[in-house]
Amino acid sequence: MRELGISIYPGHSELEKDKEYIKLAAKYGFTRIFTCLLSVAGDKEKIVENFKETISYANSLGFKVIADISPQIFQELNISYDDLSFFKEIGVYGIRLDIGFTGNEESLMTFNEHDLKIEINMSNNTNYVDTIMDYKPNKYNLLGCHNFYPHIYTGLTREHFRKCNKRFMKYGLITAAFVNSQNGSFGPWPVNEGICTLEEHRNLPIEVAAKDLFKEGINSVIIANCYASEEELKRLGELKKDMLDLSVILVDNIPEVEKDIVLNTLHFNRGDINEIFIRSTQSRVKYKGHNFELFNPVDIKKGDIIIESSLYGSYAGELQIAKKDMKNSGKSNVVGRIREEELYLLDFIASWEKFVLKEKK
Repeated sequence: MRELGISIYPGHSELEKDKEYIKLAAKYGFTRIFTCLLSVAGDKEKIVENFKETISYANSLGFKVIADISPQIFQELNISYDDLSFFKEIGVYGIRLDIGFTGNEESLMTFNEHDLKIEINMSNNTNYVDTIMDYKPNKYNLLGCHNFYPHIYTGLTREHFRKCNKRFMKYGLITAAFVNSQNGSFGPWPVNEGICTLEEHRNLPIEVAAKDLFKEGINSVIIANCYASEEELKRLGELKKDMLDLSVILVDNIPEVEKDIVLNTLHFNRGDINEIFIRSTQSRVKYKGHNFELFNPVDIKKGDIIIESSLYGSYAGELQIAKKDMKNSGKSNVVGRIREEELYLLDFIASWEKFVLKEKK
């Protein structure tokens, strides 16, 4: 299951603004909320007062709220890992352990009587999750979630991110990671230079980063900072979560059949892949016998979408996406191109991987 989430920070915001944001996110299909107890000071009563109403409102709209905590918070609030009733009292769906215990405690916590989810930090690439699994947890109550990084240049590299993911995904655990709203102005900490998990996502449009995370196999994509704009929420809500959807700009004079091939086909990259093209060939079969006239045989740039003309015989109607710049043979029509911010995603499309193309106005 793939889902979208937002973050709220009641210790740093106003209740009514949080409620408005939660309601707006619900409108666009969001179902997860991350909140943070790490930066909250005070006694139990104050924390309950600040958090309970917001969480109750979120619950009423079908959200699953997970609160970030640490062993220090357990100590400050006099909470034991074998009694999680405090978190049940404030209404959360689960708790995220920013810093964990020894593995046995986490395993025991997954059997808590309140059926709270126990989410653990994914970003350290250690044997931590393996140790927990050695203690035989209730796997259905164990989740993984990456860190986010408010300081510029401190986010994860893709290589490290993938190594961490591999450790968790081999157990089939639900995973989460964060993207940055370009409209957001605050998070839980004073530093806010964009808040995201992968450093390369920091300045990307929010939906591009989300597409990337879903493609990497992450289940839950959460906006880390507040508040995302309605337009950002809408763009995320419209994403296909089960496969990559790439935004395309079509040429003005594209014929209707070629337009139908681009926008109304479930594409997949052929199994016999190469470094030059992503090839989607089923349109050759569907439109066999159709005359694909030559109308735009310009030289090809990385990201260009090509549909072969009938001058190419049995290849007529095949859709290709260029992964490199090249000279046009004079038989290929360039019918559009992938949005510039998404070009890098082409390098990650595997053999047989399914994708769709959506027109960006």
